[in-house]
Amino acid sequence: GARETFESYYRKQRRKQARLVLQPPSNMHETLDGYRKYFNQIVGFFVVEDHILHTTQGLVNRAYIDELWEMALSKTIAALRTHSSYCSDPSLVLDLKNLIVLFADTLQGYGFPVNQLFDMLLEIQDQYSETLLKKWAGVFRNILDSDNYSPIPVSNEEVYKKIVGQFPFQDAELEKQPFPKKFPFSEFVPKVYSQIKEFIYACLKFSEDLHLSSTEVDDMIRKSTNLLLTRTLSNCLQNVIKRKNVGLTELVQIIINTTHLEKSCKFLEEFITNITNVLPETVHTTKLYGTTTFKDARHAAEEEIYTNLNQKIDQFLQLADYDWMALEPGSRASDYLVDLIGFLRSTFAVFTHLPGEVDVHSTMSGKVAQTACMSACKHLSTSLLQLLLEAEVRQLTLGALHQFNLDVEECEQFARSGPVPGFQGDTLQLAFIDLRQV
Repeated sequence: GARETFESYYRKQRRKQARLVLQPPSNMHETLDGYRKYFNQIVGFFVVEDHILHTTQGLVNRAYIDELWEMALSKTIAALRTHSSYCSDPSLVLDLKNLIVLFADTLQGYGFPVNQLFDMLLEIQDQYSETLLKKWAGVFRNILDSDNYSPIPVSNEEVYKKIVGQFPFQDAELEKQPFPKKFPFSEFVPKVYSQIKEFIYACLKFSEDLHLSSTEVDDMIRKSTNLLLTRTLSNCLQNVIKRKNVGLTELVQIIINTTHLEKSCKFLEEFITNITNVLPETVHTTKLYGTTTFKDARHAAEEEIYTNLNQKIDQFLQLADYDWMALEPGSRASDYLVDLIGFLRSTFAVFTHLPGEVDVHSTMSGKVAQTACMSACKHLSTSLLQLLLEAEVRQLTLGALHQFNLDVEECEQFARSGPVPGFQGDTLQLAFIDLRQV
């Protein structure tokens, strides 16, 4: 006969129980089981309430349940926000997302509004993206660290097909050549390309079951892939280029590799389109602007080549030991300069014998070789001029000048010999004209 007392007692007790159920364990984020227990408690609680609503009269009503659910929803979302932010493992974040989807779909089946949970999943998606980017930074680092920066040799058709299967590369000239032959790029090109595709698949996994339109999924994948290219991969490439011990041949190989990766971006566009079925012409599609990553890396590698060469030239010049008061010149150019010119010759031979680069004039590495050669000659010319005009040099004998002249002739001879093909006329000799005049 104490119905009203019982009803208010029941509701008060259940509210207390709800608060207990909604208290997440402190280490919930460490394992999937922690989350699973938490969700099961909440589902259990509301399934019981829903059952009581439908099987008893007046003990609970819709307004009371809705109010409890509102409180539960805000507490659950707050707990998930906090705990998911601790998580650094993308596969755990993905499992958590699947649990939340199950949790939301189950409660929606009982008539509870769950839109807020799906909204929160979009926040967790950003978190997932960040954990993926961190993971792939490690993947790219390993690939770039273990690369040998030399063209991939192919001994038979099977190996050739395998690599062309991993990376979109077509070259009629190379196909005609007999085995053994070499691809122009090194191992890191097909490996990096495959890993970008793996990343795209990983992004796609999160968007499943989120009730998103294909345009939203497409947009999300493209934005994440752009970040992967412009931030993660870009940093890894720049770090390799800026390393202390990276040599000229490696830098040249990086230039060739990034050229091929840049060309492959349109295939990545197609790859995303095939997955999401959203045509690139659609109004809202984000373009993959990751191509800039490869351009930037290439420019950085080129700059590094020019700087590197100039530093090497400076090292040789430190050995210059002119006797400005010599009575007689030597019989030939100074040893240090002969060695320096020898070094430049062998360096530029590397550029011109690059694999897969049939016509050196029009290729990427051909242009870089020309610029590098020009910049090296100008640097050498200016440095020699400085030696001659140094403030400490108060007097010169004709013998010393003749010796210096032999060295300048050695430089001019090098410029005339066409160390790099593709220069018009005597363009390269002009680098030494001021020095010759003085």
